[in-house]
Amino acid sequence: MLNARRPNAAPVRPSRRGLLAGAGAIVVAFRLDAKPARAAAGPDLASVKAQPNAFVRIAPDDTVTVVIKHLDMGQGNTTGLATILADELGADWKTVRTEFAPADATLYNNSLMGPIQGTGGSTAVANSWFQLRKAGAAAREMLMAEAAFRWKVPVAQITVAEGVVRHEPSGRQARFGELAASAASLPVPSEPRLKDPSEWTLIGRTVPRLDSVAKTNGSAVYSLDIRRPNQVTAVVARAPRFGATVKSFDAAAARKVAGVLDVVQVPTGVAVIARDTWSAMKGREALTVTWDDSTAETRSSDAILAEYRERAKGPGLTASERGDPQAALKGAAQVIEAEFTFPYLAHAAMEPLNATIERAADGGYDVYAGFQFQTVEQATMAAILGVTPDRVRLHSNWAGGSFGRRATPTADYLAEAATVLKAAGEKAPIHLVWTREDDMAGGYYRPTVLHKVRAGIDAKGAVVGWDHVMVGKSIMIGSPFEAMIVKNGIDSTTVEGASDTPYALPAYRFGVHNGREGVPVLWWRSVGHTHTAHVMEVMIDELAHAANVDPVAYRLSLLTQAPRLSAVLKLAADKAGWSDKPQEKGRGLGVAVHESFGSYVAMVADVTAQDSGIRVNRIVAAVDVGIPVNPDVIRAQVEGAVGFALSAVLRNRITLKDGQVQEHNFDAYAPTRMSEMPQVAVHIVPSQAAPTGIGEPGVPVLAPAIANAVFSATGQRLRALPLDLSGMKGA
Repeated sequence: MLNARRPNAAPVRPSRRGLLAGAGAIVVAFRLDAKPARAAAGPDLASVKAQPNAFVRIAPDDTVTVVIKHLDMGQGNTTGLATILADELGADWKTVRTEFAPADATLYNNSLMGPIQGTGGSTAVANSWFQLRKAGAAAREMLMAEAAFRWKVPVAQITVAEGVVRHEPSGRQARFGELAASAASLPVPSEPRLKDPSEWTLIGRTVPRLDSVAKTNGSAVYSLDIRRPNQVTAVVARAPRFGATVKSFDAAAARKVAGVLDVVQVPTGVAVIARDTWSAMKGREALTVTWDDSTAETRSSDAILAEYRERAKGPGLTASERGDPQAALKGAAQVIEAEFTFPYLAHAAMEPLNATIERAADGGYDVYAGFQFQTVEQATMAAILGVTPDRVRLHSNWAGGSFGRRATPTADYLAEAATVLKAAGEKAPIHLVWTREDDMAGGYYRPTVLHKVRAGIDAKGAVVGWDHVMVGKSIMIGSPFEAMIVKNGIDSTTVEGASDTPYALPAYRFGVHNGREGVPVLWWRSVGHTHTAHVMEVMIDELAHAANVDPVAYRLSLLTQAPRLSAVLKLAADKAGWSDKPQEKGRGLGVAVHESFGSYVAMVADVTAQDSGIRVNRIVAAVDVGIPVNPDVIRAQVEGAVGFALSAVLRNRITLKDGQVQEHNFDAYAPTRMSEMPQVAVHIVPSQAAPTGIGEPGVPVLAPAIANAVFSATGQRLRALPLDLSGMKGA
């Protein structure tokens, strides 16, 4: 140990080892798969070893920079991740800064995704929890060791708090910046002592978000803000039908538009390159393109749904099965049959897709964007440009929303940027811009889905059988991730939330048919849970009413093996003043509870349903996300989930007519307005479990809670999303 010494002897200074550190900075890193452990205070010099993943730098001015390997799309993970490291380090929050990590899966892979760097599935905090704690603790112990050496005192007498290292017996102290340069060359403890929760000063408390000021004063840099020397802008004319290709085009009129510099064909269409975005858009308007629709999707939404209904008559692939539901249903006292339909949904992030790419003087490439799947994006662009992935340097910017759209397995818009640069001769930096209309009609939607359920209860109201079939296009089949996620033809992201239901259903089968339409689909905030939670929670509610049992009590009777789900359900019901009786004419409460991404969420919706439509007055939510790293960010994410999902509950859908998307902007696909927002109360369950995620889990429960409240208020079941307001006439 560092503080071991002969009586009356000066402390032995350990040999210096080179780390990933610049002058005047301390850089600490750990392998992502390192396991948490307890150790005595002070580094064990017999076991220390340098590791390659750098997560923290301490500069001479005391600034602590936490390197963030995940994309922040507004969910606040930069603040949450920095909180974890800063608390273990003992940093002064006022000195903490963040920067996005470069693309390097050997250093910054997401342990819950495999050997790739990426953000999604609400995994940022969950996969970084112990990693960042260890990085912060190791940096703290290195600073303590340096101070102990300088002051010739036992390291056990050193304390660290708010950016200051102290030796209380002698009154000596030093700021982080005074020790950082020397401490940087010390060995990195492989198993530093992690703080006991009683020692935390930041984790579990509300600390100010680190991005608020920059996003308020406009200094935060998004992809759309990038301006490189001699940069030009490109927009692409894409086929109006998915799967169509360019047969021919005439660019003569486009080239005459002021500001237009070039017109080139790329795999996705025809790109117009201009000095600025407006000129590029006007040039595109002047293009004449003839499209080949021979391989295109030409059906309308109704035709696709009709095919789904036919396919749902068969059992499909078995995703989950126990008992014999068919036999159980034959003996049921009452059987409820229901169909649920869900439309395509666009992500509609506030910042449309865009990226800037340029060839560097060294023959490599620099790309500026909001990167969500760095490993996939880097490799995809490298293959197009004919270089190794390390020659494509990704510079991450803030992203103005994503909800899954920036994380395509094909890296679609970034691949497009690379093809435009290559087709244009790599003469100038290309800023590829998708307009709102491009973004809305550009595909990669939440899949359209159909569910058919037959569920039966006995004379006492207990569930005896549940037969469930769904049809929906797989996100993963045909993608680079198919081998990892699709088993026996079943995409786990399609069936999640139903195939693994926590409800104790004695005879249960869940079958799935994979849709085959030519519409590109993708995960949309909470992925399969967006539809499975709605089906499960509305059906359970129907069974509760059929059994003449309070819906909360009915759920609890089926969740005896799910204590955390039961706890959030009880908390939400208690805080909402739950009653399954109508509150007043046309007003009622509805409840839903669901687990997704390792987190547990229950919501009670207070809804008024009248001829004029549905008004959501209040949402009371209870969440269990393990240790709440930053309660304010958690509440903000649940509130944001309500706002995000509400428009999909009430009105939004993407529809096809003869294969062409009909909604192109916010006039036809309107986001939730502030005037529509209900009051939202979020209650967080105290926990000592490792933290999970909250970016997505608030979405799945909103729709069924509202639909169940509509039933309470009117006696009418609205199963399809968005809720059909015409069903309220005369209610």
